[in-house]
Amino acid sequence: MLEGNQKQKEPYHSGEIFHLWSYLYNTKEYLVTLQVLNNHAGDQDLKAFMDDIQEDVYKQEEQQVETILKEAGIRLPPAPPDRPNVEVQDIPAGARFNDPEIAVLLQKELLSGKVMCSYIMGVCVDENVKNLFGEFHAQKEDYDVKLNKITKEKAWMVSPPVHIK
Repeated sequence: MLEGNQKQKEPYHSGEIFHLWSYLYNTKEYLVTLQVLNNHAGDQDLKAFMDDIQEDVYKQEEQQVETILKEAGIRLPPAPPDRPNVEVQDIPAGARFNDPEIAVLLQKELLSGKVMCSYIMGVCVDENVKNLFGEFHAQKEDYDVKLNKITKEKAWMVSPPVHIK
């Protein structure tokens, strides 16, 4: 997290602004995706996981990056409208994601999020931004481990074949 009254010695470079803005835009989009996936989920552990990651990771990231962009005088990206809550039984079976599919989608997002955080850390000059995205990366890793545990417990994990010689 950035220090409260710490003054910026140099302005952010255009790449930092671009990546902060893009990251915020994608985070806002993914928050809506989580709402949709939560509507489709039937498993209570999976729903609780999505609620936790939404509040503890993505909404916090959204707020922190918004703060940086606002302080830099950058216009914020638009947010898509929230989705209404729907009962899972109201979604037709052929149109519904099942719980193992949702878990895979969550894992893919965590993986791509960690890659993006690493990339942003690599291109940023500002130490505070580097540290912030290091924290984001660590949070995503923690939730990836939690999700991995859930998928193993629920027997949703599809492992590649074991190679024994």
